[in-house]
Amino acid sequence: MRHASFAMFGTLVAFSLLTGSDSAWAAGSQAATTPNVAIPTGTAASPRCGPLTRFNRHNFAHSAFINNRRLPLKPGTLFTFQGQANRGGGLLPHRVETVVTDLTKVIHGVRTRVLVEQDINAGQLAEAELAFVAQDITGNVWNLGEYPEEYEDGQFIGAPDVWIAGVAGAQAGVAMPAKPRLGLPNYRQGFAPDIEFFDCGRVLNTGARTCVAGKCYDSVVVIDEWDPLDPESGHQRKFHADGVGIVRVAPVNDPEAETLVLSEVRRLGPRQRAKARELALTLEERAYRVSDVYRHTRPAECRRCSGG
Repeated sequence: MRHASFAMFGTLVAFSLLTGSDSAWAAGSQAATTPNVAIPTGTAASPRCGPLTRFNRHNFAHSAFINNRRLPLKPGTLFTFQGQANRGGGLLPHRVETVVTDLTKVIHGVRTRVLVEQDINAGQLAEAELAFVAQDITGNVWNLGEYPEEYEDGQFIGAPDVWIAGVAGAQAGVAMPAKPRLGLPNYRQGFAPDIEFFDCGRVLNTGARTCVAGKCYDSVVVIDEWDPLDPESGHQRKFHADGVGIVRVAPVNDPEAETLVLSEVRRLGPRQRAKARELALTLEERAYRVSDVYRHTRPAECRRCSGG
C-alpha cells in the first residue's frame, strides 16, 4: 500500500507549488483488460482478496455522482487531514488534503470523478496525485485508477506507480461497499500487476465510535486495508463516519506509523474550485508526457463547471 488515505493532499497554499507546462494530449485507445492475470496468493497476516462484485461498465448510470453515505464525494469539497508519519527521519508532522474537483474522466468505459490531492510531509510536498472514482448503480464506490507523482526536496522526480483500470492488466476495485457489513468477504480495492500494486480491504467494524477535532461520531464503519504483495507494510484502518467519509486513519504494524485525523471539511468558493481544477489539469498535462499507461486515457473534462 503506497499511502494511507483514499484521496487526500496537502494544503490549498500548495496549489501554487506546481506550475503549468507545455504539452499536448498523446492520443491512445483504451486497452482491454489483460485476460487470465494471475492474482497472487496471500499469507495469514496479509491474506489475498477477490472482487466484491463483478465489474461491468454498464452498471454505472450516474457514476460521477457519489453519494455513498460512508464515502460521499461532492464536487467542490475540501477534506483536510493532520497527523504524523515516519518517512525515514522519525515521526514528523504530516498533512494531507483532498479536493473533489468538478472534473470527470472516462476510464475503462466509466465516467469517473477526478480527485486531486497533495501529501505534505514535514512541510514539504512529498506526493501529488489524481484519483479516479465512480459509483455503480447499487451504491458501491470504485477505484478506477491513480496518477501519483513523487517529489524530493519539493521537486518532481517521477511517477512510477500509475495504474489505470483496463490498461496493462490493471483491474478496478471497490473502495467502499454500498452496504458495508460484517461477514463480507475480503475484497479487492485495486490491482495492477505491472507495478505490483494490490490493495485489499475488509469490513472490521460497523459500530465504532471515534472523536476527532472536538467532534464525536457513532456507528463508524472501520475498513482494514493491506497489500498482500507487501506483508511487511502492515495494515491501515480507515474510519468512515456516516455522511462525512473518512475521519481517521490508523496504522497497524505499519513501519511508517502514519496517523491522520480529519481536521476540516468545507465547501470551496468559486476561485478555490477553479484553482483545484487548474492543479488537476496541470498534473494531467505532465501525466501524458511521462506515463505510457496514462496515454491510453481520454482527457479529463468539465461538463458543469460552475462557481456554486
